Amino acid sequence: MVRGVFISVARPAILRRMLRYLTLTALLTVSTVLHAQYPVRSILLVVPYSAGSDADLSARNLAAHAPRYLGESVVVVNQPGASGAIGTLAVRNAAPDGYRLLLTRIASQVILPATDTKTPYKPTDFTFISVLETNPYVCAVKGDAPYASMKDLIADVRAQPGKLNFATVGEGTIQNFGPQYLFSLLKMPKDAAVGVPYKGSGELVAALAGGHVQFACSNLGALLGQFRAGTLRPLMTTTRQPIKELPDVPTARSLGWSEMESLAAWSALAGPPQLPREVIQRWTDVMAKLARDPAWIAGTEKLGGTPAVRSPAETERFVRDQYQLYERLAERLGLRQ
Repeated sequence: MVRGVFISVARPAILRRMLRYLTLTALLTVSTVLHAQYPVRSILLVVPYSAGSDADLSARNLAAHAPRYLGESVVVVNQPGASGAIGTLAVRNAAPDGYRLLLTRIASQVILPATDTKTPYKPTDFTFISVLETNPYVCAVKGDAPYASMKDLIADVRAQPGKLNFATVGEGTIQNFGPQYLFSLLKMPKDAAVGVPYKGSGELVAALAGGHVQFACSNLGALLGQFRAGTLRPLMTTTRQPIKELPDVPTARSLGWSEMESLAAWSALAGPPQLPREVIQRWTDVMAKLARDPAWIAGTEKLGGTPAVRSPAETERFVRDQYQLYERLAERLGLRQ
């Protein structure tokens, strides 16, 4: 009798456990099948900057070559505004299904949050897939400017405080950080020269080439065409060694400013938080193939970038370290608000 009671009580509990197990197994099977098929339609790649920007060019290079390994197209969507925050936030809030990804840049991902505490996202609020490329940082003047070297330019800035202008694409950008960091290293006030903001890299280059500002520091990709044409003249790079595109241009280290080496732009591929593991793995495989793809590498180098594919874990650490660096710099330069 006791045994019969035990069976009658235990059996429903066993059945409930079996039902839960079968239901969970079915859901996992369906999820695995769905993700194994990813992607089954075009993927939107959001660029939080305007067409023609460094971010846009990097995204279009990725979109041109990734479909060979994905089997579906990648459609670039420009969603600029608020120094990159609008497009970046749109991806953070998107469904984590792998069909809306982000081409993120140093400015929107780490510099903006480091300088503006009201930024509506944290640098780590995303699923990071891979770094795409790094971009050498170069300071330049107009081709016929009266400066033979970067030290000549700095001497003029020092002699005429507040009189010379440099081009930026906003306060919370590497184009603005570079000159101000250099002024700080040289014990000069942060307004030793006045930053003039433009809407994007294209406008920055046009302003410098047109003589509307006296100098600018920006990514090699934005300036390289003008260097080749002779319209602009490079004075300094922040790379450890001279770069092959500009072998005769001095490095910051050779000029005695080795701290400037911490400044270099980059692009990375990211998605919303909680991106499924299968989606991450698919893109990790694609990026590993692109890292060996001569066409993607050539496209990256043509834009003035250095291919720098990394694993998701390495990319996450890299972005975190970059944020901590620029947070310290923002505090040092009084740019954090």
